[in-house]
Amino acid sequence: MKSIIILIGILLASLSMPTLANALNSKDIAGVWNQIDDKTGTPKAIIEIRKEGDSYTGTIKKVNARPGYKPKEICVNCPAPYTNKPILGLDVLTGIKKIKQNTFAHGKIIDPLSGNIYSAQIKLSSNGKRLSLKAFVKGLSTLGRSQVWLRAE
Repeated sequence: MKSIIILIGILLASLSMPTLANALNSKDIAGVWNQIDDKTGTPKAIIEIRKEGDSYTGTIKKVNARPGYKPKEICVNCPAPYTNKPILGLDVLTGIKKIKQNTFAHGKIIDPLSGNIYSAQIKLSSNGKRLSLKAFVKGLSTLGRSQVWLRAE
């Protein structure tokens, strides 16, 4: 009887190992990221993503100087509650949730230059150092823009 209980214990432990390994290998998007401009390929801003309950929020921490570009200081064209808010400290990514390993969705992202708000999806690389963010008009995920963000070291 003892040997059967031991065998069942070993079997249950071996079945839980893949789940434990997946949980340990699962990466998180929380951290500091360099937002890369999808048009120029240059670093655009530094965004800090933090976990708040079961969702994530991304805040602009720094806007990088770029040749020929004078950073805006205020979100002039943005809808409420973003109207006339400082761009530094602005929560640009909100409500994003993990839906499966290295995949996050159901969030919103605001473009503080245009004031447009888009649905957002994120795919995190297997090493956790690169994320691909897709912003699109709700319901039209095939039409949208993609950006690469690189984890700040």
